[in-house]
Amino acid sequence: MSNKPKIVVTVAPTGGMASKKQNPALPTTPEEIAADVYDCYNAGASVVAVHARRAIDQEATCDPAVYTDINRRIRDKCNIILNNSTGGGINGDMIHQLNNGLWEIKFEERLKGMEGEGVEMCTLDAQTICATFGDKEILVPTTPKRVRELADKMKARGIKPEWEVFALSDLLEVGKILKEVDEEPYFINMVLGVSAFQGGLPYTPKVMQLLVDHLPKGAIFNVSAIGPAQLPAAMQSLLLGGHVRVGLEDNLYYEQGKLATNVQLVERIVRLVREMGYEPATPDEARQIMGLPRRKP
Repeated sequence: MSNKPKIVVTVAPTGGMASKKQNPALPTTPEEIAADVYDCYNAGASVVAVHARRAIDQEATCDPAVYTDINRRIRDKCNIILNNSTGGGINGDMIHQLNNGLWEIKFEERLKGMEGEGVEMCTLDAQTICATFGDKEILVPTTPKRVRELADKMKARGIKPEWEVFALSDLLEVGKILKEVDEEPYFINMVLGVSAFQGGLPYTPKVMQLLVDHLPKGAIFNVSAIGPAQLPAAMQSLLLGGHVRVGLEDNLYYEQGKLATNVQLVERIVRLVREMGYEPATPDEARQIMGLPRRKP
């Protein structure tokens, strides 16, 4: 039995922004997502960050029925940890236009993300964001009251939050309430390099070190870096004692000019995890690392 440190490898196969026009390998239907996730599980992934898409046009949704369909199909194939999004996406069911011309991601739709059958974890974006995509400015208002509502609803369902932070201020705000709404180990995902998000931080070694230096006591962390930053950020995360995430949600390319598949990205990071002297955690080992299953109150 290996005594090497175990690393949680998350695959984010779809997301709520990219389309098949950008990368034909992006899985968007429940069948495609489940098949892709199974291949990634066999390649060494222990967690899947699930985003759902509408059947009619493959745009974003948090419809519990779609999440349930995806989750059931995945669970029929393997025991990878199911982490559903409560962020949704930037189109489809998720947005509506305000009277002032701005767009907004609907909070009531985001809440539906935790209602899919079989979900073990959910993302919790604990900050207010303004995202710019083309000529659209899209608000994602997650006020302190809404943060607590998301956290309380997850706790009532026995769902573990994945706390997503985009800046040091987000991390410090999350740290103020963790003891009240979550249990150790707190799982924090640092999202870096999102240039479309106002206030988002780029990936640099110093930026990541700053965030790690301010982690709340009792927290473990993962890093989601966008585009070409994905690989160097993952390697730095290993060096700093963290976990890794890859996938087409965050990065459509294997290298400059070459589109990726999710399996290719997982295979590469698993190979590098091993080359660095670590071992990818199995789903059950990842559950132990992250404190799953979470007990209902």
